[in-house]
Amino acid sequence: MADTPVLGDPPIQGIPCGRRCPYSQRSPYSRDPLWQVTSPFPCSWHRPPQTLFQSPDEGWQVYTSAQAPDGKCLCTAVIPVQGSCSRDLRSHQLRQLTEKVQNISQSMEVLDLRTSRDLQYVRNTEALMRGLDARLRVAADGQRSLNARSFQELKDKMRELLPLLPVLEQYRADTRLVAHLKDEVRNLSGNLLAIQEEMGAYDYEELQQRVLLLEARLHACVQKLGCGKLTGVSNPITIRASGSRFGSWMTDTMTPSADSRVWYMDGYYKGRRVLEFRTLNDFVTGQNFVQHLLPHPWAGTGHVVFNGSLYYNKYQSNVAVKYHFGSRSVLVQRSLPGAGYNNTFPYSWGGFSDIDFMVDENGLWAVYTTNQNAGNIVVSRVDPLTLDVLRSWTRAYPKRSAGEAFIICGTLYVTNSHLAGAKIYFAYYTNTSSYEYTDIPFHNQYSHISMLDYNPRERVLYTWNNGHQVIYNVTLFHVIKTSGEL
Repeated sequence: MADTPVLGDPPIQGIPCGRRCPYSQRSPYSRDPLWQVTSPFPCSWHRPPQTLFQSPDEGWQVYTSAQAPDGKCLCTAVIPVQGSCSRDLRSHQLRQLTEKVQNISQSMEVLDLRTSRDLQYVRNTEALMRGLDARLRVAADGQRSLNARSFQELKDKMRELLPLLPVLEQYRADTRLVAHLKDEVRNLSGNLLAIQEEMGAYDYEELQQRVLLLEARLHACVQKLGCGKLTGVSNPITIRASGSRFGSWMTDTMTPSADSRVWYMDGYYKGRRVLEFRTLNDFVTGQNFVQHLLPHPWAGTGHVVFNGSLYYNKYQSNVAVKYHFGSRSVLVQRSLPGAGYNNTFPYSWGGFSDIDFMVDENGLWAVYTTNQNAGNIVVSRVDPLTLDVLRSWTRAYPKRSAGEAFIICGTLYVTNSHLAGAKIYFAYYTNTSSYEYTDIPFHNQYSHISMLDYNPRERVLYTWNNGHQVIYNVTLFHVIKTSGEL
């Protein structure tokens, strides 16, 4: 991602990290400090946070370019490297304050322990001091009665009180320490007040508008992107380990980025229980979820959530079902003409994976096969409202030989295996009805993939790999449409 060349002009309103770094947050899925519009673009969990910053000229750097020799142009958005924010003055001040608070806290704990111990010693010697005082009064009143034995007893009593001297000395030292701690607290209060005044100088509504304007600029740039060709897949990023060996999980492929719900479906047949988690973090921790009980059980793992509805294959049939999460009801169900089912034409791993629903930038798809096509892959565009097949493409490639498949920008990509050593080795382009063999590395970390889907909203691959829920970033070669281009 970071190696993508940037053509042409200098930055538009260059936005260095500078003294503050409001947009230093990286994608939780990305190990690359650069985000480029020429590669996967941020979405629901790549979204920059609404944080305070000094001016709209801090944060992202947006690059444009002149036309390339072929008449196209490229556009790149780069986020500042997190490491540069170590120079952030405010972060440095807060770090110093935190260290001071920790030091004061430790000093107070030591002081409290020492004071409690010494106070107990003073209390234990209180009776001894009162007795000694009484003896001294008697001796002063009648010096004649002070014989050698009584004098020795007084000396012994005084010797017992000698350890009290360092305790009192320590009390004096602790008094100085308390005075020092009071000065530190006053300094901390002053520093915190200064930072509070500095931060309070910015109106929240104004800051929110700056964030929205910046996002609008970036989205305007990404809207110029034409569909991209897959050129690389990142190393796997394990989100969670849960469930059985087979299953599926997903987020909505169409809703606004503020909707970060995650759906989880364990198992590959006869299942009806769908868990809906409020956020990705809730999914990771297994908290804050609701349960949907489907009226019809599912088959396989090729389900997809598109615009608030779940599309899945009804068990022991070639029927496609559209289940709406909001109304908790089936809106429509329709048979895919001639589609094989019940392990007739599954992927190589089996699991009733005859019918695989997918979503890309162009809409809803179904990948399956038929007897008429001799078990070779059929790719169909499907109307998401009626589930009617809009158009189909056939490819002379046996579905049983494919490990898994997904669609990006109308191109079907196929892995050669569901086991370790898999790679993306075949691509079929629906726009030209042509194909090619590819050799894109694909690290199958847990050695048994039973679900693989692309999410166009987030530009990532979702995978269920041997009881692990895994994410892959994708790198696409994009061409930006210039004005006047179709």
